[in-house]
Amino acid sequence: MKTIDPSETDPRFFYKYMTSSVAPRPIALVSSMDAAGRVNLSPFSFFNFVGIDPPILVFAPNKRAADKTNKHTALNAYEVPEVAINLVTNAMVHQISLASAEFERGVNEFEKSGLTPLPSVKVAPPRVKESPAQFECKVIDIREHGSMVLIICEVVMAHFDTDILDENGLIDQRKTDWIARLGGDWYARATGDALFEVPRPQVGIGVDALPAAIRNSNILTGNDLGRLGSVKAFPSADDVATFSTNPEIQRIIDEARYGCQYLPDLLHLQAHRLLAEGNVTEAWLTLMQSEISA
Repeated sequence: MKTIDPSETDPRFFYKYMTSSVAPRPIALVSSMDAAGRVNLSPFSFFNFVGIDPPILVFAPNKRAADKTNKHTALNAYEVPEVAINLVTNAMVHQISLASAEFERGVNEFEKSGLTPLPSVKVAPPRVKESPAQFECKVIDIREHGSMVLIICEVVMAHFDTDILDENGLIDQRKTDWIARLGGDWYARATGDALFEVPRPQVGIGVDALPAAIRNSNILTGNDLGRLGSVKAFPSADDVATFSTNPEIQRIIDEARYGCQYLPDLLHLQAHRLLAEGNVTEAWLTLMQSEISA
């Protein structure tokens, strides 16, 4: 384990560890405007959704490393406390990368990147037409601490492309193609096999309640134990006994008996496969066969 004390390390050096480990981070493509009405467009990955009522988004256009001056977006937010925050998809990634270049203040990055401005309803800065999720925001606070400039925004209007909605009008994650930021030049794409579901947690028995042979298994993973510990109760003795007639259980018992295999290991392997499929109940019933076969 490499241990680093930030106070004893160059900030920009430590920054590389932070951006490569606190990841992936969503990207806010922020449209802002100065007092003269000039539009700026720039992406920020120090960004997230942090409040529900009212809905609050925060992002941080940190000061420039070279001269500690504020970036154009921060200067604009002080002058015109309104922004449009647009979420980024894979189809836009190279355009938003271009928009992040250090153009002179007053240069319109919509024009430089080829992205399309769309009039907002409640704020002055325009939205980005290509973004499937657009948030019009009022800037309610700006906090500066060291190199950090944290801009806190309240969402006053939101727009969602119908192409990413399901039959109930909610966002279907399988229809999205969000891009997230990693360290260095790396990005992540949230689509296809990168997406998976985890059921919402309940107050289960916990990993500490698992039998020692299961808890200390060399086959079951930490994720497996987490799934097993999420159940509210152990299977009943009757359910375990009934499951012993399952053809797969009989096959495993025969393999152990005639193949000189260790039955608990075979049961743990089967449970591991079942848990990978999300079948927690059958995994438990499989593991408990060791008790009645002992």
